[in-house]
Amino acid sequence: MGDKVKEHPGAAGRARAADHPASVRNVVLVGHSGSGKTTLVEALALTAGAVNRAGRVEDGGTVSDYDDIEHRQQRSVQLSLVPVDWNGIKINILDTPGYADFVGELRAGLRAADAALFVVSASDGVDGSTRMVWEECAAVGMPRAIVVTHLEAARADFQEMTRVCAEAFGADDPDAVLPLYLPLYGPQGPDGHAPVTGLVGLLTQKLFDYSTGERKESEPGPDQLPDIEDARNRLIEGIISESEDETLMDRYLGGEQIDLKTLIEDLERAVARGAFFPVLAAAPAADGARQGLGTVELLELVTGGFPTPFEHPTPGVTTIDGTPREIKPCDTGGPLVAEVVKTASDPYVGRVSLVRVFSGTLRPDETVHVSGHGLADRGHEDHDVDEKIGALSTPFGKQQRPVTHVIAGDLACVAKLGRAETGDTLSGKDDPLLMEPWEMPDPLLPLAIQAHSKADEDKLSQGLARLVAEDPTMRLEQNQDTHQVVLWCLGEAHADVALERLRSRYGVQVDVVPHKVSLRETFAGKSAGRGRHVKQSGGHGQFAICEIEVEPLPGGSGIEFVDKVVGGAVPRQFIPSVEKGIRAQAFKGVAAGYELVDVRVTLLDGKAHSVDSSDAAFQTAGALALREAAADARIHLLEPVAEVSVLVGDDYVGAVMSDLSGRRGRVLGTEQTSGGRTLIKAEVPEFEIGRYAVDLRSLSHGTARFSRSYARHEPMPPQIAEKIREQAKEAS
Repeated sequence: MGDKVKEHPGAAGRARAADHPASVRNVVLVGHSGSGKTTLVEALALTAGAVNRAGRVEDGGTVSDYDDIEHRQQRSVQLSLVPVDWNGIKINILDTPGYADFVGELRAGLRAADAALFVVSASDGVDGSTRMVWEECAAVGMPRAIVVTHLEAARADFQEMTRVCAEAFGADDPDAVLPLYLPLYGPQGPDGHAPVTGLVGLLTQKLFDYSTGERKESEPGPDQLPDIEDARNRLIEGIISESEDETLMDRYLGGEQIDLKTLIEDLERAVARGAFFPVLAAAPAADGARQGLGTVELLELVTGGFPTPFEHPTPGVTTIDGTPREIKPCDTGGPLVAEVVKTASDPYVGRVSLVRVFSGTLRPDETVHVSGHGLADRGHEDHDVDEKIGALSTPFGKQQRPVTHVIAGDLACVAKLGRAETGDTLSGKDDPLLMEPWEMPDPLLPLAIQAHSKADEDKLSQGLARLVAEDPTMRLEQNQDTHQVVLWCLGEAHADVALERLRSRYGVQVDVVPHKVSLRETFAGKSAGRGRHVKQSGGHGQFAICEIEVEPLPGGSGIEFVDKVVGGAVPRQFIPSVEKGIRAQAFKGVAAGYELVDVRVTLLDGKAHSVDSSDAAFQTAGALALREAAADARIHLLEPVAEVSVLVGDDYVGAVMSDLSGRRGRVLGTEQTSGGRTLIKAEVPEFEIGRYAVDLRSLSHGTARFSRSYARHEPMPPQIAEKIREQAKEAS
């Protein structure tokens, strides 16, 4: 690794359809926003000969962040696939957004990839969210490597960053996180900062000079070798400790010089099985240069050290009825099993699905079965349909380059799958299968919207359906209590992108309105009411009188109706009418317009007329009786209370608990978990956690996560309830 490539591959770097899974590498780039992932992707594409200058393809567009929204927001907001070719190996580079609001795109990239490159900025270090993703990858054994960027920044220190990375990522074994190369520095500038001009390979002991814009290899001078001796010895020991040859360490400690070929092979095997995590350095190419610093070394690591799709186990597969199905990993001749990892809408070709094929071979114009299950709670209906796929292509920026087939282990775009959504499974028409869904975060920030105009109202439903089909981390709710359309998002930036896509992509202008919480009303004590509905207006009149008693019930009891009429004061045929009127009025509310719950209404007495009484009259009387009872009673407003679980680093436990108390929360308990984190359980009124997804991220520097579930409704504090009543009066 490090001295295998002598020539620039030129046009060979252009993407193509793979012919064998062994010639494919799928790698996802992970890192916080601003760490340099997209710049690194463009540098790799330039070095591989896939672009004509940094970040540019033939039509002048960029290979990543090509969406108009990304240009306007100046950051990645979606998963991008950039395929390049390096020495006969097709590398599918999956560039993911670093901002926490778009973690759904990151998880889709992790699902589609076989290995991960963690991009760390030398000027910013390792943030908490990146550590959390590292732990997720470790839990499933995904191979990883680390790339240090921004070495050109003042006070950037590669050696210090390798120490930070070993501390952050090597908790179990710091000697498994070690550099493969050390930077070479040029003369100091006026600011005292010495630029990185090249690298020295610790295993090969060769220099790779990038100062001319093209990689040049040379032998180090005798005075340079002692500078790398300690780092080289530590690297060799780290590689040998992970070697499958148990005699290697004894031979090395006995003074034997281990063959370079053996070391490189052991290194590659250790990286591929997720036991060793090399640290490399990379920088974009200067203007006019053909290669960015460290990009050749990085491409060599990906092709030589990262696993092939054969080594990636197929996620769980079942038949449509849930029967487990054994699928051989990456069998190009096996049954078709593919997964939609991203869905996008193109104004010219319609819906485009980015697909990872796990088994079989996908070909244009064939009919496949599309299965979508398990996302009903997010507005995605279960579906099983047959669809004829359109053209297959491999993306490159805004371009789509046609391919003739897609084999197991490869990724490509599929056109014209009108019903397929992100997370759906594609399988054979005669052998329908279903893949287990990947874990996705719950959207916890509500965004209440309404159409801006009548024309927008006509298009809103279709636009929202397309939006949630593309993004399973977004949940659409039609709230029956508040009559609001609510988009549940992961954060403010996620919400901004959703609104912009509705406007620019689907032509729907919406207004954001305050999100309403589903309140309830109940009686604080016993009360009585008399409903009298007597009218005479020619012909048949209306006559109905009923007397009721209302008393509170425990939470969750709903409305209980009891008939205690004696002597036929209210004819039997009209008693259901009284109940119907009471329930209709309870649904409308009796104080502030919220549904009345948890009361027992007892019908005690009444009067009827042999001619003028009717079903409608007794419904009206029942409603009037309930309103009169409410007028003489103290009415409690009930607010929903959520059970909240917050997983937070120990450093932020005090701040989070204090914040929860300030939100009228009741902490139920804490529990120590692994990784220096604490699980806090509390009950918090939903009024207080509308923006908790945003506030918690700020409070914990992006390292905490939380979940919420409805617990119950309970009385609001009187002062807050009074404000709600005043607002209801003003609105009416």
